[in-house]
Amino acid sequence: MRRRTGLTRALIPALAATSLLLAAGCSSPPSRAEHAAATSSPQAGTGTADTSSADRSLAVAAAPVDAPTATARPGTSGGQAHRTKLSVSAYDDKTRRAVIASGHSGRSDDSADSDSSHGSDNSNDERGDASSAGPSTSPSASETADHPVVGDVIASAPAPGAPNGLLAEVTKVIGETDEGTEVQTRPAQLNALLGDDTAKGSVPVDPAAFDVDKLLPDVDVSWSRTDDVHVGPEGATVPLGSLRLDVRADLPAVGNTAASADASISGYVQVAPQVDFRYGGEGTGAAPASAYLGVSGDWTSGWSLKGRAGASTTAVRIPFATLHADPVLQVGPVPVVVNLDLTCYVEVSGDGRITVDVEQSLKGDFKAGGTFGLAQGWTPVSSSDMTSTPVRTSVTTAGTVKAALGAQATVGLYGSVGVVADLAPYVRGEGTATVTGTDDVFEADGSWAVYGGVDLKGTLRLQLSIFGTPVFQRDIPLGALNREWKLAGSAAP
Repeated sequence: MRRRTGLTRALIPALAATSLLLAAGCSSPPSRAEHAAATSSPQAGTGTADTSSADRSLAVAAAPVDAPTATARPGTSGGQAHRTKLSVSAYDDKTRRAVIASGHSGRSDDSADSDSSHGSDNSNDERGDASSAGPSTSPSASETADHPVVGDVIASAPAPGAPNGLLAEVTKVIGETDEGTEVQTRPAQLNALLGDDTAKGSVPVDPAAFDVDKLLPDVDVSWSRTDDVHVGPEGATVPLGSLRLDVRADLPAVGNTAASADASISGYVQVAPQVDFRYGGEGTGAAPASAYLGVSGDWTSGWSLKGRAGASTTAVRIPFATLHADPVLQVGPVPVVVNLDLTCYVEVSGDGRITVDVEQSLKGDFKAGGTFGLAQGWTPVSSSDMTSTPVRTSVTTAGTVKAALGAQATVGLYGSVGVVADLAPYVRGEGTATVTGTDDVFEADGSWAVYGGVDLKGTLRLQLSIFGTPVFQRDIPLGALNREWKLAGSAAP
């Protein structure tokens, strides 16, 4: 069982594991005539919509709590994806057997009809509030089967036995039980539901929805959202939509070295993550024309490294918190479950000879993911634009040290990890003598320098084929992105 803080024990049941904000529409495909090109947030916008031409672009926004299940019957007349009153009442991931219940999905008919499967004007709420979407006029919004049949493709938000959501095809109807119809399933792919539609959007992850495990004793969690604020350390200020983790830790000794760990690190990481999703409609063969899955967001950190860390030529990573959320995107009528994990860590390497006292603040953004095109297949996407400011710098004696306060993110769909990204802002010091300074005033005797930088690297995983794209034979590295800038220093006298 995952350990939870008191914060998450109180919040997760109330959020029903969806972790995002409000609904995009859920009307069914036959009503696809005109709709706006706007998505759930300004970042996701595609520009001015041409409402005079009918496209097939689905809205992408945060799903409602208790998002309705969607089904499709590929290859049949009228078999496009549509919302349904069927629900997953049980699932066994070992046998892939599911029990599908009929009846209401937990929402009233009125609230169900308030969804719209295509774009709506969300300009009044940058976090994707689609509550102003008009009612669906599609007849098939209520034309759902009472029981699943062989060939049905089912997409469900997190459900009993399927905490990561369920995307599966019914291969056999086993029989009726008290809880519903028991069926045998096999994994399905998103293009079976989305077909020739297109979708593009970026949805912020509710910072209060993360299940947080503290791995070190001195870790505080803070977050802020429109209707509530939780503040961990005294005096912490957290911008709307951001999650902040403060940490204080002594660095452990490395091996049996006499250069012991009389060093400590303290500071905070503040991140406002969002999930980026794109589907480009049917291409040639079974693959979609394009696809994208990634994570991006704003990053702020302020931290200090003091003392002399133990000697280690290879970096020593010390995780201090892990976070998990299962945001559900409403892509037209389809609930797309995204699994997001973050591991925040401290990482130190050096020769064990240098003593430092460095503080810095850092701010910027990042993006990491994988994009698919028919011509090039899957290719990595990674970018980061960050700047840092030295607050205090002191380097004593000869030696080198590098310390990072970073986070590793994994992003997947329905329990299959597709993207792994590692963002590591760092500070690196080197010196040949003694240098001490505060702000812009330094006294130096020898050569010294302190650098700020950021490393971004990661991997695309085989499971990205869940879009319906061809399976690549091995994991694809994102490629290493490295930027470094000088914070302070002087030449040798």
